[in-house]
Amino acid sequence: MADGITTKELTMNLGLWIATGLLAAVALAGGMSKTLVPKEKLAGLHGGGWTGDVSVAFVKTLGALELLAAVGLVLPALLDIAPVLVPVTAVCWVLLMVGAMFTHGRRGEWPFVLLNLTYLSLAAFIAWGRFGPESFMS
Repeated sequence: MADGITTKELTMNLGLWIATGLLAAVALAGGMSKTLVPKEKLAGLHGGGWTGDVSVAFVKTLGALELLAAVGLVLPALLDIAPVLVPVTAVCWVLLMVGAMFTHGRRGEWPFVLLNLTYLSLAAFIAWGRFGPESFMS
């Protein structure tokens, strides 16, 4: 291929971009709901019962962090400004998902634990790929 890029590298890069886009969409949706939807309404939604156990400020802060994650997963690479922030953001998302898994697990909400594990896995793949074989630094 042109510029010495192999099909394997191109496929890996495409897979990482797809995973990043999916995770950014999840972060954007979650962040918007937590920042824009009233806590009382969130508490009544399937999987939102945990919000009844925490303050409004905590829910809004999580929402803001999720919005920042959506931005941090995509914009640094697209703008080629501090692209190392992409895998750093992915690692932060892994930590956020560990907390979400504990929260849902404590409440016996096992389908949400599995969903959070899926998001954690996507983030770990992005962090591994962007720190390693498909780093933006090369």
